[in-house]
Amino acid sequence: MSAWTWVPSGPCTVSGCVTPAPRAAGPVRLAGRVLAVVVLVLVALPWTAVARRLPASVLASATMAQARLLLRVLGVRVRVQEGFTVFGGTAAPRAAAVPGPEGALIVANHVSWLDPVVVAAVLPCRALAKSEIARWPVLRTLVAGSGAVFIDRERLSLLPGTVRQVADVLRGGRSVVAFPEGTTWCGRGTGPFRAAVFQAAVDAGAPVRPVALRYGDAGGALATAPAFVGEDSLLASLGRILRSRGLVVEVTLFPLLAHEPGATRRDLAGLARATVSGDLPRIHEVPAAA
Repeated sequence: MSAWTWVPSGPCTVSGCVTPAPRAAGPVRLAGRVLAVVVLVLVALPWTAVARRLPASVLASATMAQARLLLRVLGVRVRVQEGFTVFGGTAAPRAAAVPGPEGALIVANHVSWLDPVVVAAVLPCRALAKSEIARWPVLRTLVAGSGAVFIDRERLSLLPGTVRQVADVLRGGRSVVAFPEGTTWCGRGTGPFRAAVFQAAVDAGAPVRPVALRYGDAGGALATAPAFVGEDSLLASLGRILRSRGLVVEVTLFPLLAHEPGATRRDLAGLARATVSGDLPRIHEVPAAA
């Protein structure tokens, strides 16, 4: 397990990549959002104590409802669309699109701390969260209450145990969302997908569902205000989101990928990254015989 031998870092910085949204929320709208967030957090904190005792299916539904409510409060609209994956040739030698039940490893590009909330609002899943969240007292409680699995990227010796834990969740029929870039990008590009977490899908015999996230404004232009990059702080990123108007996050759901016998975690990581980043050819460019 050598894929996480260091903490990945991306090239994006706040000063070089992040710009405020072109449309700003007025003072009344901003005050209403801040108040709504505070109320939502105050309600959610005691709820986490109850949530841990709920059946998995009930917890999943409750987590989805909370995620959707938080996005609504923040003024972020979600637009879901179906993507496609091209197979054949050297791009995807050991994978196939398959229908399937819950229990998939969901992998997405990473732009913001908001990403797990967005995915949870669309797909029932547990999050693979970085252990640094434990330094954020309120957020730590909320994330733990949703059933998150924590990973310590700075302690490689703990990685096999985390992979086993994720595999056990997948075997139990629950999905887990991970962000295998290991760091955030501003949305203008993607980094390599670290392969370690894909071992859980291999061990559990679970499919992988690539998901692409893109934040934009009401006119469709790329929005970098939600990005959480470089030395950015959670409060600064939250403030940019609260002050933005017309934020839309596009969630592209690609077909489930099932690995064939002999496929490695690196095979799955490469295919998932190519799918999410758009490196695969468009379907109309593929010869009919392919």
